[in-house]
Amino acid sequence: MTSRLVVLISGYGSNLQAILDACAADELPASVVAVISNNADAYGLVRAYEAGVKAIHFQKLESESRRDYDARLAEDILTYAPNYIVLAGWMRILTSAFLDHFPNRVINLHPALPGVFPGTHAIDRAFEAYQKGQIRHTGVMVHLVPDDGVDDGPVLATEIVPIHPNDTLESLEGRVHETEHILLVNTLKSLLQK
Repeated sequence: MTSRLVVLISGYGSNLQAILDACAADELPASVVAVISNNADAYGLVRAYEAGVKAIHFQKLESESRRDYDARLAEDILTYAPNYIVLAGWMRILTSAFLDHFPNRVINLHPALPGVFPGTHAIDRAFEAYQKGQIRHTGVMVHLVPDDGVDDGPVLATEIVPIHPNDTLESLEGRVHETEHILLVNTLKSLLQK
């Protein structure tokens, strides 16, 4: 059976592209039924459109609270009957007004290892910590999102990403993103085959 995925993005969408490519190659037994972004200028919406997937800018209304936005977003996503919601560069913390609709079905990708560098700019912070001699490597994790904690839900998979003495921030970012693409697709594959 083919699983239905809704992917939430805020930016460039390279992880979305990895999912789209894996679905197209039958590597993932899934189809992306909608891509939703809180950012109208997210290039990931172009990627979705070019793949023939519904691409939606879901704007927060001026008077809307976080919880109201999340409740409205959940209602919209429910119409797609997804098996899983994948946060692939979604830069908003979701509240229980959203998460309670999808228990154990919201998956997040984060460019750091569990308990290290939660939140934004994780790769920048890892690179800085390496330069100060505080860490020797960084990594990537895929985890469930049970509540509004930041990057701290039950871990589904991790992968260490080495940091080399001659790395620049750009070279480290490139290696982290390559690892993200592989780990996210492989984690989804193992989840969907259960």
